[in-house]
Amino acid sequence: MSMTPLIDIIFLLLLFFMLTSTFSKYAEIELSSATGGASTDEVTGQRVFLQLGSERLILNGVPVTLDEVVEQVNTGQVLVSLDPDTTSQRLVNLLVRLRGRDGLSVLVLE
Repeated sequence: MSMTPLIDIIFLLLLFFMLTSTFSKYAEIELSSATGGASTDEVTGQRVFLQLGSERLILNGVPVTLDEVVEQVNTGQVLVSLDPDTTSQRLVNLLVRLRGRDGLSVLVLE
């Protein structure tokens, strides 16, 4: 009995799965390490409190969307509190939208 047909089928299946699969693009987020003894006087601008959940986003007690957060927060400090059911992808989506702004710092609370 010849193994050639079996090998052909295996290669066809391999080719099929390689061509039909989707590849995720991973982005990097630069995080700075925590430092002790930082004073609150260094923060210029407004300080806002953001509560991030799996299905909700609350900015200073008012429910908002991610686009509204990006529009409303330009400078100052953003304190992010995470609900226990918040996924890391949801936090990454928020950090990606807020990164690269001069005068804006994001602090994720435990």
